[in-house]
Amino acid sequence: MPTHYRGTARETRALDAYIKLMRAADTLGHRVGQRLAAHDLTMGQLGVLEALLHLGPMSQRELGHKLLRSHSNMCTVLDNLERAGWIQRERSPDDRRVMIVSLTREGEKLIRRVFPAHAADIADAMDGLTADELEQLAALCKKLGTTAR
Repeated sequence: MPTHYRGTARETRALDAYIKLMRAADTLGHRVGQRLAAHDLTMGQLGVLEALLHLGPMSQRELGHKLLRSHSNMCTVLDNLERAGWIQRERSPDDRRVMIVSLTREGEKLIRRVFPAHAADIADAMDGLTADELEQLAALCKKLGTTAR
């Protein structure tokens, strides 16, 4: 559904695109979220596990920055992952103020098992777009994210 706002052409175009972007993101997020719930994971938790798997241990602050999460949200996500036994936090030997986050063996097993199906689910959800359209979408989203800051 397009916007019903009667602003300038620029505003109407932007609002219409924003509504469609948010609806698409919500639809994809709902689909993916349901699949992850079957593994007792949230999108935020999956993001942490995936980052640690592919990038290795890092500070809590770096992790929050990479995942675009607030400090308080990152603490909540990490607390829950630690309680489940999927990550561990240790003080950095170089700076006692810094907490280094890493996967436990159980956490690594979980993300290695769950992530391939997650990637396939996302690919299935985006099957309505051609390879060229997916590349265009990725480029447009990157440009939008960079310029919107």
